[in-house]
Amino acid sequence: MTERNEINEQIASPDLLENQHGPVQSDSLPAEVPLDREFKAVCFAGFWMRFWAYLADLLVIGSLNRILIHPIFKFYEGTDDLWFSAEGFLTGIVFFLYFVLMTKFLNQTLGKMIFGLKVVALKEEAKVISWGTVLFRELIGRYISKVTWIGYLLAGLLPKKQALHDVFADTSVVLVRR
Repeated sequence: MTERNEINEQIASPDLLENQHGPVQSDSLPAEVPLDREFKAVCFAGFWMRFWAYLADLLVIGSLNRILIHPIFKFYEGTDDLWFSAEGFLTGIVFFLYFVLMTKFLNQTLGKMIFGLKVVALKEEAKVISWGTVLFRELIGRYISKVTWIGYLLAGLLPKKQALHDVFADTSVVLVRR
């Protein structure tokens, strides 16, 4: 005695369930599902959400550099090229420290907070991402993504919406339910 649901799958009728002595198993569900476990739907953040969050982060970093670094070098008349100057080096340090510290301690930067995004480790069980994962993602992975630029575009193409630095560090960016 079985019935069919809306999508024409075969389901057990309530009368049949009462007469069975063992647990009912379905082809689409695991044999034993813990009742106390919560299942959450994860929505990965795509390219455009991450892009706007990154632009917001660049505004924050630019503001920090204008407040902290540029006043130090305002009266410096050096002939150094911008990429190899002390000012360029310090602004790069601010850039990487911002991403490393915010991702490590809050799992999100200010731009990600504005757009409701959060960085999660796909393999780690803890809620806090390890230092190794954060440093690898933000220093090595982000450098490679910045140099190749295609690394950021992968966030729109891969199933878990991972950029190249996320693939290397085995992380992803998800939408946070508010």
